[in-house]
Amino acid sequence: MNATNVIVVGAGLAGISCARELVRSGFSVALLDKGRGIGGRMATRRVTLDAGTISFDHGAQYLPVTDGDFAQVIRAASWQAWPSADALVGVPGMSSLPRTLAGGLNISQKVEVTGLEQDGGSWHLTGPAGEITAPRVVLAIPAPQVMRLLGDAHPLSDALSSVVMSPCLTLMAAFPAESRRPFSHRLDPGHPLVWVAQDSSKPGRSTAAVTWVAQAGPEFSAMHLEETPQAIAALMLPLLCDVIGAEADKVLHAQAHRWRYAHASQPLGRPFLRTRAGSLYVGGDWCLGSRAEHAWQSGQAIARDIIRHADVV
Repeated sequence: MNATNVIVVGAGLAGISCARELVRSGFSVALLDKGRGIGGRMATRRVTLDAGTISFDHGAQYLPVTDGDFAQVIRAASWQAWPSADALVGVPGMSSLPRTLAGGLNISQKVEVTGLEQDGGSWHLTGPAGEITAPRVVLAIPAPQVMRLLGDAHPLSDALSSVVMSPCLTLMAAFPAESRRPFSHRLDPGHPLVWVAQDSSKPGRSTAAVTWVAQAGPEFSAMHLEETPQAIAALMLPLLCDVIGAEADKVLHAQAHRWRYAHASQPLGRPFLRTRAGSLYVGGDWCLGSRAEHAWQSGQAIARDIIRHADVV
């Protein structure tokens, strides 16, 4: 089979999954991402303090794995059980999985795609970095971002508009190593901070400080989504201190992160969308749910469909 050029936009787990499978089947794939890192919400933030370097898993907290194929993939990276025997976390951080899976892929970072047009048998992707073309394009990005690229009149827009996504504001906070550690994790859907985890209790983490990750619920997140990261941190830190019994003036580091499209409160209900000719594909975790394995399943399904219809374009 002759290699077919494919551009995959979005180096989260769906994009990596798709690109990896296509490359294994002999395709030439360019994987683009607008960020400085890869992996999407499989993210780990590292911070250097006077006491040493610490880290925060400020996106996905752990992986509950129910898909057997995905479980085999995870074993390729370094993982240990936390917070229970049926959940896994990456060591030394959650970003270890996308970094491992992306090995050998042709990835370009800090490349934003702001325009997408089809001309004859080619797709033209444009942005601040210039133009790139290919006969097939995979948009492995959140549904609202796809809508902005394609426009309301595109044939896929009706299905995309049915997807509802909600944000999540996250606080990363560090306290002195001798600080209280009342629990490893806490889930309380009725509290503004729905999830609170002692990140330093995860295996393989630094002991230089007691680190916490707090994630706000959808209502709190939507209410404060457009505020500055500094303002968000100032709102969330007192809430965290109240939950863990800490004093705000003892904090060594506090930083907020805005996940604008964190959860698919209403998923698409199928693993991907594609145009009738099969030259444009759209997918991500939001197609099936909000978990990492949903992203992996979507990317795999897209790759398999491209391989199956390789002679169409």
